[in-house]
Order: sequence, then structure tokens, then C-alpha cells
Amino acid sequence: MFSRKSKRNTIDSLIGTGIRIEGDLHFQGGLRIDGRVCGNVIADPSQPSMLIISEQAVVEGEVRAAHLIVNGVIQGPVISTELLELQPKARIAGDVHYKALEMLSGALVSGTLTHDEEEEPVLKLAASNA
Repeated sequence: MFSRKSKRNTIDSLIGTGIRIEGDLHFQGGLRIDGRVCGNVIADPSQPSMLIISEQAVVEGEVRAAHLIVNGVIQGPVISTELLELQPKARIAGDVHYKALEMLSGALVSGTLTHDEEEEPVLKLAASNA
């Protein structure tokens, strides 16, 4: 149990403050972005992932990760399959899908917030059995 959790929280790669990437970025494990990405940032859905968008970071495109911590700017849709943490300086312009959400005072979202559940609603299951 402990080894899996510590692997989840490990940052394997860093995009520094002076870096600008144009194009889609696909990653596994942990990634921290301090620079600018003009393209989609997508984690491998078959493995645990953590993405940190720091206070200096700007992402222009779709962002997908299991555990996502945002304190910078995202201009595009956001999908977090486990936990989405919005820090005080987080700015998201796009629709947000999450399983669990922690939003601190000061964070802004310009778009819809949608809670995604893994299981189908109980009423739908009951109706399909009738």
C-alpha cells in the first residue's frame, strides 16, 4: 500500500519556467509544469498519474490526469479521474470533470463543474432490471 501511494506522488518530469512546448504532451507517472504548454496534456489512463500545474504555468489545451493539482492557468477542458485540487491562484477557462474536488478560496473556474461517478446511478440500474 505504501509503495503504491509514494509512486503516485513522485514527480518524474519537470517543464521549467523558461520552457514553451507547442504540441500535445503525453506522460506517465508524475509531471510538474512551471512553463507554458500550447497543446493537450494527457496522462496514460492505464496507470496512476499526478500532474502539477504551478503558479507560473499556463496550459492552452485539454488537461487529463488522475490526480491534478492546479495553481496556474488552464485554458481548455479539464478531466481528473481521481482528485482535482484547485489552489488559490488556479484559473481555469473551460469545462471541468472530476471525481473528487478540493477548491480553495481564490480559485476561479469559468465553465461547468461536472461530478463524474464511476458507477451508474441507482435509479438507472433499477429501471433496467424492471
